[in-house]
Amino acid sequence: MSHVPIRSIAARPRVQARAASSLDLVESHGQAVTAAGLYASLVVIYGWFGGMKFTAYEAEGLTGLVGNSPLLSWTYSLFSVRDFSSLLGVLELSIGALIAARLVNPAYSLVGGLLSAGLFATTLSFMMTTPGVSVPELGFPAISVAPGQFLLKDIGLFALSLWIAVDSLAALRSTSA
Repeated sequence: MSHVPIRSIAARPRVQARAASSLDLVESHGQAVTAAGLYASLVVIYGWFGGMKFTAYEAEGLTGLVGNSPLLSWTYSLFSVRDFSSLLGVLELSIGALIAARLVNPAYSLVGGLLSAGLFATTLSFMMTTPGVSVPELGFPAISVAPGQFLLKDIGLFALSLWIAVDSLAALRSTSA
């Protein structure tokens, strides 16, 4: 079998031009695509989680978190478990809609990002108030799958919420300048 030498990309100007063109495309649109993906991911999360708050399954799943929280336990004296969960669902769906409304005006996603950061800061506080988060017999930093690891993911969602708020504020400032 004869060996055919492979010519380098440099020897193929059209291939090299296409590669450079593709890199330029990624460079020029990559940030916008990434930002759109980040916004969309949080909108999907809020749509999904917010919609689940209207189910008995989700409402009952919140009782251990909310009932042990000094910030929120009082809500069960005002609302039933289902009613509180439904109110939370309305809040989450509204936050998702505000973040999605970045397409209309970044002021909406700024408010959505700030509300989202507040909501995730609240859920992160559950790590200190909910029994069963840590697994003392395994030592630090062991935490349970639920509720520990379930709550820990909110650090990333909190950071994403802040990023959305900052990105939206930057967009507002650039349009007003």
